Amino acid sequence: MPVTIGLTYVSIYKLIPDYLITKRYFRFALYTLYTLIISVFAIALSIFFGIAYLSDFEFGEMNTINRSSVFIIICIYLIVIVVSAFKLLKLNLKQSKANATLEAKILEAQLKLKEQELSYLKMQIHPHFLFNTLNTLYGFALKKSQTTPEMILKLSNLLDYLLYQVDKPSVQLSEEINHIKDYISLEQMRFNDTLNVVFNAESCTKNISIAPMLFLPFVENSFKHGKIIDGVLDIAINFECSENTIDFRISNSHEEGNSKQKGIGLVNIKKRLELLYKGKYDLVISETKTRYNVQLKLQLPHG
Repeated sequence: MPVTIGLTYVSIYKLIPDYLITKRYFRFALYTLYTLIISVFAIALSIFFGIAYLSDFEFGEMNTINRSSVFIIICIYLIVIVVSAFKLLKLNLKQSKANATLEAKILEAQLKLKEQELSYLKMQIHPHFLFNTLNTLYGFALKKSQTTPEMILKLSNLLDYLLYQVDKPSVQLSEEINHIKDYISLEQMRFNDTLNVVFNAESCTKNISIAPMLFLPFVENSFKHGKIIDGVLDIAINFECSENTIDFRISNSHEEGNSKQKGIGLVNIKKRLELLYKGKYDLVISETKTRYNVQLKLQLPHG
């Protein structure tokens, strides 16, 4: 029994946790071999003194090691193996629980980082958008135009969307479309007869939820960097909605080689798409001699 206890103690409190679990396999094998040699010697010594005790220390009448002795040795090592297996299982369960806790903390940290990055990107979009719209309003105020109150009303709607709706995780697509229409109305007042906008969103009548400020930066980019050709800035906007997808297309008149259209708004929207719709969107940007084209396809969650 003392040999069994000692051998089990060395196995479960030294060999397994210090060498096997830490993947120091060479030392584990070496020290296990040393332990086996010492334990065999200790077992043989204990059996010898046991037989000597039974023979009243008459060494001439002592029996040699028989099957019972071999059975005792097998039982000792079997006990050690079973207890060590339970100890190894317990350590593995403990490690798995620790790994699961660590993984949960890592995922939580990644989620917080994504939320912070999204907030940072929104902070960049807001001033960029407001700068353009306030410039338009400033121009009309200088002219003392009668349409200025209407512009202020539409701008207030856009500000309400920016300040109160954009922080929500999702909004109705119809809300985004309505604010795009308000933005177009503001730009039409500024451009007058030099603007031609074709807008279509008739198929998007269902209740579809999207991330806020997802399409508006593309529209803003077209007005900001579009080129007036033959006296007209031409912009075409089209929404095609189905049960599971949104197909958004926008194109504007453009001069080939005009790289200014790739501004901060477009860079930010690409980052937001990667964070919010990774693997569920397809963004294609192309240009010809006279047109700059953007197509964004979104896959919507089922149900």
